[in-house]
Amino acid sequence: MTQYKVGVIGCGNRGRRHAEGYQASAQVAIAACADPVEATRASFVEDFAVASSYEDYRAMLESEALDVVSICTWTGLHREMVEAAAAAGVKAIHCEKPMASTWGDAKALARACDDRGVLLTFCHQRRFGAVFVKAKQLLDEGAIGTLQRLEGACSNLFDWGTHWFDMFFFYNDEVPAEWVMGQIAVESESSVFGVPLDTSGLSWIRWQNGVEGLLCTGGAHMQGPRNRLIGSEGIIEVGGAERAPLRLLRAGAAWQDFADAEIADVVPPGDDTVLSVLDLIACLESGAEPRLSARKALQATELIFATYESSRRRGRVVLPLDAEDSALITMLREGQVGPG
Repeated sequence: MTQYKVGVIGCGNRGRRHAEGYQASAQVAIAACADPVEATRASFVEDFAVASSYEDYRAMLESEALDVVSICTWTGLHREMVEAAAAAGVKAIHCEKPMASTWGDAKALARACDDRGVLLTFCHQRRFGAVFVKAKQLLDEGAIGTLQRLEGACSNLFDWGTHWFDMFFFYNDEVPAEWVMGQIAVESESSVFGVPLDTSGLSWIRWQNGVEGLLCTGGAHMQGPRNRLIGSEGIIEVGGAERAPLRLLRAGAAWQDFADAEIADVVPPGDDTVLSVLDLIACLESGAEPRLSARKALQATELIFATYESSRRRGRVVLPLDAEDSALITMLREGQVGPG
C-alpha cells in the first residue's frame, strides 16, 4: 500500500477539515504545513502532530518532497499556489472552492495540472452529503419520472452558488450546459475571501439534454428548500428551514418526509470533507476520476462567470464562455454595477 506525504497550505478552519481527512487514511502522513500567521500555524502543528511548518508555502514546496498538497487559502491565491505545487512535482492537489477569481484563472490552473499529469480536485463536498446522494438515488430510481427542472437558492452565486451549480451537474449526470441567461445586482459592498459578491442574482440554465435550471440568490432568495428537483411525475426537495432534510412528492400521493436516520447509510460514516479527501487518496491508487475532479469543478465555475457575463451583455450566453475575466469585478471597477 503506497504511503503519501502531504502538505497543507492554509491552516485555518478549512485546512483543519482537510487535515482530518488525511488523518483518517492509513496511507497518509501530514509532513508539513504553511501559513503566514504564526499562531495559526503553531496550533495546527500541535493538533495534527506536523513535523515541519513554514511561513512561506514556496519554502515548503522547495524543501519537502510532497506527494499531495491541500490548498485552503483565499480564492485569489489559488492559481499561483496550484501552479507552484504542480511545478514542484506533487501527484495530487485538493483545493478549496471557489476555483478562482476569474474564469481565465480557473482554466489556467486546471490546465497547469493537466499538462503535468497532476490530479486536481476542488472541495465541492456536497457530493458526499447523505441528503444529496439520497436525492440522486431517488431520481435514478425513477421516483419522479424524467428530470425536467432543477432549482436552488442561496446567498450568492460565487461562494455558495458554486455548490448548487455543482449539484445541478451531479443530479443531471454531468450533461454539459448549453446556455445561461442571468442578472446580478450589487446593492451593498460584500466579499468573501477577498472576492466581490453579488447581493442578488438569477441564473437560468439550459443543459444539452433539455433540462433547465434556476438559481436565485441574495434578496431574491427563494423561501423553502435548498434544492428542488422537478420531474415528469413528481418533485424532490432537499433541505430548508423547519422541514425534513428530504421530501418526496410522487404523482397522486402525499408528501413523504425522510428523517436524517433514514438517509444516513447512503454514504460512509464521516464528515463530507473527510470523505472527499479519502476519495482523492483512493483515486490516486486506482487511477479513477475523483468525484470532485477539476473537470467537474470547471463546469460549475463556468456557470458562475457566464451568469455574470450574461448580466454584462444583457443577453443569453451560449457556452463555452469566451470571456476570460469576471464580468462582476470588471463592472464594479467601471461603475456599471454597485451600491448607489
